[in-house]
Amino acid sequence: MPRPDDDATAGARRGAGRPRSRVLSRRLILETGLRLMDARGDGGVGIRAIAGELGVQPSSLYNHVSGRDDLIAGVRELISDRIDVAGFDAVPWYDALERWADSYRAAFAAHPSTIALLTVTPLAEGSRTSEMYDAVVRGLVRAGWPEARALSVIVAIENFVLGAALDAAADPDMLDPRTEGRFPAFEAAFAARRESLAALGSAPAEDAYRLGLRAMLSGLRAILSGLRAERGAIGR
Repeated sequence: MPRPDDDATAGARRGAGRPRSRVLSRRLILETGLRLMDARGDGGVGIRAIAGELGVQPSSLYNHVSGRDDLIAGVRELISDRIDVAGFDAVPWYDALERWADSYRAAFAAHPSTIALLTVTPLAEGSRTSEMYDAVVRGLVRAGWPEARALSVIVAIENFVLGAALDAAADPDMLDPRTEGRFPAFEAAFAARRESLAALGSAPAEDAYRLGLRAMLSGLRAILSGLRAERGAIGR
C-alpha cells in the first residue's frame, strides 16, 4: 500500500524542470521573451519558443499573453519601465531630458537586439510606454515647447539615443583604421582620441554620446529661446 506522501513525491518528480501552469505569470513570460531576444534576436522569439524555454505547452501562455503582438508590447514595457521621467517634475526641462536620455540609452544598450524591432512596432493601446511619453510631453509643454513640436523633440533625441545604445554595444576599436600612413589624418585622430580617453578613463562610445547629447541639448535650448522671442514679438 502506498504511503501518504508517495503521491506528493511522485508529483514533485513529474514537475522537476517543468513548471506547472499555475506558476506562470505575465512577468515571467515577458522576461523570458526578452532573454531569448537578447540571445537569438527578435526573429527567434515567439509563443512557441518561450513555451519551449519554460517547459510548458504554448496554450498555457495564452492565459497571460494574447499573442506575439502582446508579447512584443510587454517586452517594450519591461524596457520602458527602466526609463527615468521623474526629472520632469523636479529639474529644468533640459536637465530632465538629459536624465531621460541617459536612462533610455542604458535601457536599450542592455538589450540592443530589441532596437530594430521596437522602433518599427506601433505602441499598444493604453501601454505603460505611452505613460512614459505622456510624462515627457507634459514636461516639455510646461517648459514652453509648443505642443506641435514636443513629439519632434522627443523623436530627435530618441533617434540619437538609440544609435548611441548600439554604439555602446560595439567594439570600442571598430574605427581603428589598421593602416600605417595611408590615411594620416584619420590615423592621427584615432591615436589622439585613444590617448586622450585613456587618460580620462572614458570609453569612445561614452565620449561620443556625451558630446552629441550636449550639442543637441544646447541646440534645443537655443531653438526654444528663439520660439519664445518670436512669441514675445508677436504679442507686442
